[in-house]
Amino acid sequence: MAGGWSRDGAVQDQIDASVEDAVRLARSRLPEGESLTHCEECDAPIPRARREAIPGIRMCVSCQGELERQETGIGGHNRRGSKDSQLK
Repeated sequence: MAGGWSRDGAVQDQIDASVEDAVRLARSRLPEGESLTHCEECDAPIPRARREAIPGIRMCVSCQGELERQETGIGGHNRRGSKDSQLK
């Protein structure tokens, strides 16, 4: 189903490109190299099972979780689009 001046499949191409970009970004964030035995933030020992499960790991679970919370952030957007939110 084409709309306006777009060709058939243009929307799917855009979706595919967005997914490819997200996968590329996620892969770029994967750790590389040899895992550390101690966290580079708090110097806590990193368990061997974690080092084997995630090659190149550099942080303990708690420091990694804190880093991910800071990177993600919590947005204050109302994605439901209720009338009340649009009128304010």
